[in-house]
Amino acid sequence: MNRFQRHTLTESRREFLKHTGVGIGALGLASVLDDRLIAAPGAGGVDDPLLPTRPHFASRAKSVIYIHLVGGPSQLELFDPKPELARRNGEKCPAHMFQGKQLAFIREHPTLLGSRFQFRRHGQGGLELSEHLPHLGSVADNLALIRTVHTEQFNHAPAQLFLHTGFGQFGRPGIGSWVSYGLGTENRDLPGYVVLITGSVAGAGNSLWGSGFLPTLHQGVEFRSKGDPVLFLSNPKGLTPGGRRDIVDGINSLNRMALADVGDPEIATRIAQYELAYRMQSSVPELMEIHRESAATLEAYGAKPGATSLANNCLLARRLVEKGVRFVQLFDQGWDHHSGVFGSIPNKARQLDRPVAALIGDLRERGLLEETLVVIGAEFGRTPMLQGRSNGGAPNNVGRDHHKEAYSVLLAGGGVRGGVTHGRTDELGYGPVEDPVHIHDLNATILHLLGLNHERLTYRVQGRHFRLTDVHGEIVNGILA
Repeated sequence: MNRFQRHTLTESRREFLKHTGVGIGALGLASVLDDRLIAAPGAGGVDDPLLPTRPHFASRAKSVIYIHLVGGPSQLELFDPKPELARRNGEKCPAHMFQGKQLAFIREHPTLLGSRFQFRRHGQGGLELSEHLPHLGSVADNLALIRTVHTEQFNHAPAQLFLHTGFGQFGRPGIGSWVSYGLGTENRDLPGYVVLITGSVAGAGNSLWGSGFLPTLHQGVEFRSKGDPVLFLSNPKGLTPGGRRDIVDGINSLNRMALADVGDPEIATRIAQYELAYRMQSSVPELMEIHRESAATLEAYGAKPGATSLANNCLLARRLVEKGVRFVQLFDQGWDHHSGVFGSIPNKARQLDRPVAALIGDLRERGLLEETLVVIGAEFGRTPMLQGRSNGGAPNNVGRDHHKEAYSVLLAGGGVRGGVTHGRTDELGYGPVEDPVHIHDLNATILHLLGLNHERLTYRVQGRHFRLTDVHGEIVNGILA
């Protein structure tokens, strides 16, 4: 084809778009799915990188539901009882816990703050959980509790980035993107990586589910509870489904002509992109219709059709992994208790306890728990020291500062040994004294359960190979089944 013919083809495509009324808004859905998506087999003969691929070794889990409690809940009120801390409530904290340490807001030498809540043992393993987590207690024999997770960042956004990307600054892929890159997806009508949010977006924003330097088809796609589940999913006013099909066919016909002419795989990208966007118009709304679930299921989760809640998102997460979505990430805002910790924790615990226990039980009953890894964690925990009263706050409005030295993470299913507690913190809950687990260790273990060797899952960019776990990471064998 000569230069004049190429110019004519380009102009014809523009005229086609102009006359069919396809504007930037109508193309928006395709843009969130990635402009590098390679076409499926048959579209120019280019293989689809999102097709399922073999893991490095036999996997225990096929998919992940990752629940991030945004803000950092207090492990001392929920997961790590410290009777000695309660006995020493109001004493000045030992110097080693304050002097030379990085704390976000505490400036003066603080006092110790014991918890006011009781803990109870559950299941055959005697897993200790707060009195405000009775439903999680009922599935205790499916839970592994790590009490010694520690991180390198003490402020929210950097710590959130470090948790999900292994690096405290913007620009790296999140763990869900790494999993998509390593394993592909088993559902061709839905994204391989889906994000659900309750409350405001976490401080690090959508970089937490961004693909960084990986091809952007591996980024997470946010599903919304109101309006279009995915932006621009509905047809514009006056455009029928048949009309949309005609538009997609027309655009892809022109794209195939260009692909045959120049062989550019980026054109094959567009072909697959429009096709997936079209298929999602049917698959996504149907998936979001939780009113189709039984009354007993809705009651178990505490879910209400049309609401925006962690309960609804837990139920949606089960529906997504049931459909073959590889990685589902839930963000639940409201766990940042610098003040009012004793008044706020019971309410937030209720919002967490019932739906997460229902999710684990539901997965188990459907035979999905063995192949679905559930992770419940946060960017960091909270200090054993008081924050609030020394700064003029009311005596009952006390809280806890950010704490990176030791906090708790729960895991279930997907090859995890249930009913176990891994690691031990000191008598005041400040730092690990047995089996510390770094963030890189946690991420290495998640990848391991998916059949991925964290040292081999790499991507070359800027002259070297990068990985989620940087140059660190040890498998936490103590929680593996």
